[in-house]
Amino acid sequence: MQLETQKLYYTPEEYLEIEQKAVYKSEYRDGEIVPMTGGTTNHNKIALNLAASLKIALRRKNYDVYIGDVRLWIPRYRQHTYPDVMVIEGQPIYTGTSTTTVMNPMLIAEVLSKSTKNYDQGDKFLYYRSIPEFKEYILIDQYQYHVMQYVKTAESQWSFTELEHESATLSLQTVDFQIELHDLYEQVNFGENNED
Repeated sequence: MQLETQKLYYTPEEYLEIEQKAVYKSEYRDGEIVPMTGGTTNHNKIALNLAASLKIALRRKNYDVYIGDVRLWIPRYRQHTYPDVMVIEGQPIYTGTSTTTVMNPMLIAEVLSKSTKNYDQGDKFLYYRSIPEFKEYILIDQYQYHVMQYVKTAESQWSFTELEHESATLSLQTVDFQIELHDLYEQVNFGENNED
């Protein structure tokens, strides 16, 4: 009897081939393929509220706004990931000939879930900081009014701002954009957070 074993290491090329045919999205972490968990409706509302507001505010300017279906490649750490929201100044830099994977966001926003919040605040932020164009990181709690903002002030230096009230205003530093938390959390029902 022959036992079937699952492959433990994949090249980035193997991952992209598998991902192209996959029904569900997965991230690539230096040889490992990690399935992504499904998002809640509140997670989706917050990401969409931010992306839509950014898209309107940055209209006819030299920026592109992308949501969770565009993949990010981080070569230094060999990571493929799907940030919730990305902003790229100018033209996107793609990997290969496909337009599905970019490499040069200046701003990334992640909506935190119970299963990903530690990773998003820890290792993932470390990986993102290796991107030369990356200057601002927004972490949005989906369970309460709480936003963490990191802004690059100099090489290897980041400032931190924390917002915790519905009436607070998130003012981005890398683009001309402000949003009040009550608008960022529009239609979010904190009582509906049963996930992970």
